[in-house]
Amino acid sequence: EKEEKRLFTLLPVALCVLTLMPHSLLGKSSKEDNTGSSALLHRIKRGWVWNQFFVLEEYTGLEPLYIGKLHSDMDKGDGSIKYILTGEGAGTTFTIDDSTGDIHAIQRLDREVKAQYVLRAQARNRLTDRPLEPESEFIVKIQDINDNEPRFLDGPYQATVPEMSKIGTSVIQLTATDADDPTYGNSARVVYSILEGQPYFSVDAKTGMVRVSLADMDRETRENYTVVIQAKDMGGQLGGLAGTTTVNITLSDVNDNPPMFDQRLYQMSVPESVPVGSVVGRIWAKDRDTGVNAEMKYSIIDGDGRDTFDISTDPTNLFGIITVKKPLNFENKPSYTLKVEGANTHLDLAFHHRGPFKDVTIVHVSVEDVDEPPVFDLPAYYIELPEDTEIGTVMKTVSARDPDAANHTVRYSIERSSDPEKYFYIEITSGSLMTVRLLDREEVGWHNITVLAMEMNNPTQISSVSVAVKVLDVNDNPPSLTDYLEAYVCDNAKAGQLIQTVTAVDPDEPLGGQHFYYSLAPEAANNPNFTLRDNQGTLVLSYDWTVFYLPIIISDSEQPVQTSTSTLTIRLCSCDQGGNVMSCNAEAYSLPTSLSRGALIAILACIFVLLVMILLMLSLRSHHKKPYLCDEEENVHENIVRYDDEGGGEEDTEAFDIAAMWNPREAHPNLGKMRQDMLPEIESLSRYIPQACVMGGGGDGGVHGYVLAKLLEADMDPCAPPYDSLQTYAYEGEGSVAESLSSLQSGTSNTDHEYDYLNEWGPRFKKLAEMYGVLDTNSPPPW
Repeated sequence: EKEEKRLFTLLPVALCVLTLMPHSLLGKSSKEDNTGSSALLHRIKRGWVWNQFFVLEEYTGLEPLYIGKLHSDMDKGDGSIKYILTGEGAGTTFTIDDSTGDIHAIQRLDREVKAQYVLRAQARNRLTDRPLEPESEFIVKIQDINDNEPRFLDGPYQATVPEMSKIGTSVIQLTATDADDPTYGNSARVVYSILEGQPYFSVDAKTGMVRVSLADMDRETRENYTVVIQAKDMGGQLGGLAGTTTVNITLSDVNDNPPMFDQRLYQMSVPESVPVGSVVGRIWAKDRDTGVNAEMKYSIIDGDGRDTFDISTDPTNLFGIITVKKPLNFENKPSYTLKVEGANTHLDLAFHHRGPFKDVTIVHVSVEDVDEPPVFDLPAYYIELPEDTEIGTVMKTVSARDPDAANHTVRYSIERSSDPEKYFYIEITSGSLMTVRLLDREEVGWHNITVLAMEMNNPTQISSVSVAVKVLDVNDNPPSLTDYLEAYVCDNAKAGQLIQTVTAVDPDEPLGGQHFYYSLAPEAANNPNFTLRDNQGTLVLSYDWTVFYLPIIISDSEQPVQTSTSTLTIRLCSCDQGGNVMSCNAEAYSLPTSLSRGALIAILACIFVLLVMILLMLSLRSHHKKPYLCDEEENVHENIVRYDDEGGGEEDTEAFDIAAMWNPREAHPNLGKMRQDMLPEIESLSRYIPQACVMGGGGDGGVHGYVLAKLLEADMDPCAPPYDSLQTYAYEGEGSVAESLSSLQSGTSNTDHEYDYLNEWGPRFKKLAEMYGVLDTNSPPPW
């Protein structure tokens, strides 16, 4: 330590004396070297004599800090030499006087920011800027001073230590960091001490380890502690810098406290009607510990209710939940007593001497009386009943009682939805169940009814029970044939040949199974044609026949015996050699055996004659020609189809004169009188038809000839339109000089229409002028 103090004292003196020494002081001059023996070895001349520069950090003076001086032996002091400084911080942190070579620091230096700088120096001719010496490097080192206090970079700290820990138990390791140079002096040598937290905790001065200094610290008494730790440099000497941090220490829990019930006797009550699994109440054995150290397990260790109630731990593992294990009944037992134990589930052997870690309490449970519905003596009833049971027969008597102490009167009824057809009835006071309708097993084999029991004084208290009624079978249905009610036999069959095997069905189901007896009816028993063998019903042919209806009697084997008669129709058919049916006698399907063949032929003949007459009438009607007008509804004068079509006008009154067709001579007594409404464009072909053919004869023949003549005339005329037809002229329209030719309004005027003006309308209306103009008296007749 004395040596370190001595170096520290001489340091400023050494920094002040640092200079560059000329090389000529150490050796001979250049002139002397030149005059010496040429055999001697010559040493290369060095231009720089220099050393490392040292400078203290954190200089606070007003003037630039002098660092050192550069000098070349070529410098004669006349100012011809120019010194240049380059490298780290040259020009910004460090400057040089280019004439004298003095180096100064112009900025505050911090060793913690940068510990040394590497610079390069060179001497040049000021006039020619020619380098006089090679460039050389030198280092400026920053000398450390104690300007940084120790710091706890990770503070504040959180730490945990178990309660009841022994003295010296480690809590947390602290480390303080000092930015000063640890290799120089005591600036970075840190010493730890505790400022707050005594006497509970202490800290190691060199290592910074925080330890417990007080035994048996109880978390339940105090859980959290705040400790302040100091770190001081310079080995803790006076004048050193210090830093502090805070350590928050929490005592963790250990299971050092036994549980204890907050009550020595719990009083609870529960209605007797609650279902199994319902919660009765909750108990709690309190534990001053926390977490897993406070978790409990509860059990019923004694008491008269240990079989009726159960206890479990809630999800937090703290409370005990008492539940109902069996149904309760106030009338049987109104109260129970339970002895419950609560014990810790996680034990610490280090604190076993503080036990036992369990506690016991008493729970008294009172059962509350509830008005309950009636209770049937059986959970369900089963009844078997024959289907021939008489109406009013009592099947069963159900019984229910009020379980309450009051024992109210009970009334019975049947739920209507369970017996919609109303087969049964129950006596309201006695519960006697009886039939009110005849039962039929083949219709309904089972009846599931629900009987209700209701308290007389409280109609809301209703209970129900299921009654299953099985209807037993009784032989009350006769058997009958199934499908084969018709059979056939070939006409070439031999006596004794099998015709048909018949089977019977019976809706009844006897216990021993079905067995039927077959026999022929008395009226067919002596029939020589057939025999019936009771082997599942086999018919045997004996003699020839045409058609036969065979009555068969079927009886069953149960008591009382049921019989029925079924008729089997057998018809004769023509068959080939292989026995395949080719044709059968039709009378077997539609006629009884008493109908003779002659009667059948007569009926068929009448039907044939009737069909022939109908066909003849239809053919005669088809030979008649349909008249030109299809029906009487078309016999309407001036029938207009479209409003823009023009008809024949008011004078066209003979267009549908049917009388002319029936009597042509009366229709045209005077051939010189022509129609006023029409003038044919060509001569009628009727002129060339002989009048004897046209007008000769009378009756239907004349009409027929007349129609043929008119038809021929219409067919041979390619230009003239048919008489009595409607035409669309397509010349009338908006702007036409003809205006309207419609005869719709003609009915309102009594004057005759004149059409002579049609001749003045040009060639387009020539056809109308010829048809509707006044005809010459000398013009030939149209017919």
